[in-house]
Amino acid sequence: MSKSPVSLAASTPERRAEVTRNTAETRITVRVNLDGTGQATLATGIGFFDHMLDQIARHGLIDLDIQAEGDLHIDGHHTVEDVGITLGQAFAKAVGDKRGIRRYGHAYVPLDEALSRVVVDFSGRPGLALSAPFTSSMIGGFDTQLVSEFFHGFVNHAGVTLHIDNLKGDNAHHQCETIFKAFARALRAALEHDPRAVGMIPSTKGSL
Repeated sequence: MSKSPVSLAASTPERRAEVTRNTAETRITVRVNLDGTGQATLATGIGFFDHMLDQIARHGLIDLDIQAEGDLHIDGHHTVEDVGITLGQAFAKAVGDKRGIRRYGHAYVPLDEALSRVVVDFSGRPGLALSAPFTSSMIGGFDTQLVSEFFHGFVNHAGVTLHIDNLKGDNAHHQCETIFKAFARALRAALEHDPRAVGMIPSTKGSL
């Protein structure tokens, strides 16, 4: 009788991480499981931001636990930026040397009239190119300028190259949600284990 093949997931180490960041402005703890089922426990004090982080978990199939206390009596800037930084650190820790992953991912996601494209490369080189002409400066109590702050914090500490383009949209909520959903799907694609490249570093340099 032939033995059942060992699944790729079972033969690779768990990709989990926990990172805490405490400053005079924020106190943040992030836990991630890159091989999760999309479960999220989120408490940043900014409702719309929690809604966007939930998109990353749900559509990226990444388990997220993000607990943040920040100086929201000033505004949301420090909280959003520092969550991006801490999440980036957690991703870098969880993904490790990137052995066996696809490395690149991209996604187009629509929501009614809005459409966004996100392309990600776990290159080890931080870089962000963001084009998002939001039709409103505020979405509820969330300043749309903070989208850039979040992603800058993430790429700088995750060590990824990220291109984000909101291609169309009339409703700022829809614009922003398509960005976060496309980001999630691009992450999911890039972080998948490639069955044709088990144990291989996805770079001709031999390291990322």
